[in-house]
Amino acid sequence: MSRIGKYPIALPKGATVTLSGQEVIAKGPKGELRLTLVDDVTVEQTDAGIKVSPRDDSQRARAMWGLSRTLVKNLVDGVTEGFSKTLEINGVGYRAAIQGKNLQLNLGFSHEVLYPIPEGIDIKCTKPTEIVISGIDKQKVGQVAAEIRSYRGPEPYKGKGVKYAGEYIFRKEGKKK
Repeated sequence: MSRIGKYPIALPKGATVTLSGQEVIAKGPKGELRLTLVDDVTVEQTDAGIKVSPRDDSQRARAMWGLSRTLVKNLVDGVTEGFSKTLEINGVGYRAAIQGKNLQLNLGFSHEVLYPIPEGIDIKCTKPTEIVISGIDKQKVGQVAAEIRSYRGPEPYKGKGVKYAGEYIFRKEGKKK
């Protein structure tokens, strides 16, 4: 039984949700997002907010219940507040800069890495060693952050590479003489 799915999703001021069958459309000050839910759950609008419930008592319906509720909550949060992730770059000569519609990364390779910024995502380089990724779609923001991190993930000896802000890197001891 889902403990997450039981709770209704409260609608903040400025956000409207339209339900048409299994499709959920959320509109807010930051934009509009849509999502089609699986057939195992039903969604309805009540006085308390948006309520997601399983269609029957099958294992799949109960599994999709909590997932669907979280996806709808992320839609509502995205169109009202948005999401952001911060990446930190560690290493001598490692840096990032915005170059037109691309993110230019110098990560110790013999060449610069050019990452095309996807539509709906805003990337800012507040410092040469810090990248802030923001947008209204939580999945897309996380995917872009993961793709940028994958170019040069943090290594365990010196900690050089791209890491999430606040991420702990398990450090290893070097070779003993």
